[in-house]
Amino acid sequence: MIQRITAAQIDDIVHLFDGYRVFYKMESDLEAARDFLNDRLINNESVIFAAYEANIAIGFVQLYFTFSSVSLEKSIILNDLFVAAEHRGKSVGEQLLLKAQEFCRINGYKGLALETAIDNPAQKLYEKLGWEKDYHCFHYFWQVK
Repeated sequence: MIQRITAAQIDDIVHLFDGYRVFYKMESDLEAARDFLNDRLINNESVIFAAYEANIAIGFVQLYFTFSSVSLEKSIILNDLFVAAEHRGKSVGEQLLLKAQEFCRINGYKGLALETAIDNPAQKLYEKLGWEKDYHCFHYFWQVK
């Protein structure tokens, strides 16, 4: 079952969010993860859907809002997608992606953007579900030092 979570349900996914961060080589910090998720939800800065099995969260997707000045439309950044290792290969990630697409469609967004590692095997799933690889631009990031 896929469900949109509220701030009251953050503890359902805090371990998953922390695992997601650890996967990307960050230090585990459950308290900071909880605070970050809570801030996003109470400030209406993101939408989080969680996949549940036997009332236990086994995966999540987090969506952030953005806008295009060129197209004059709102869109969504699919920033975080994570499924617990023991539940991979069961279409949980696909279900979460489909839920994100449905949310986008129902709420009148232009589309969903995502960024992934060059060697991420999930690229096949993204393409299967209609994402198109962007070949016409580069992504840059400036960091305060």
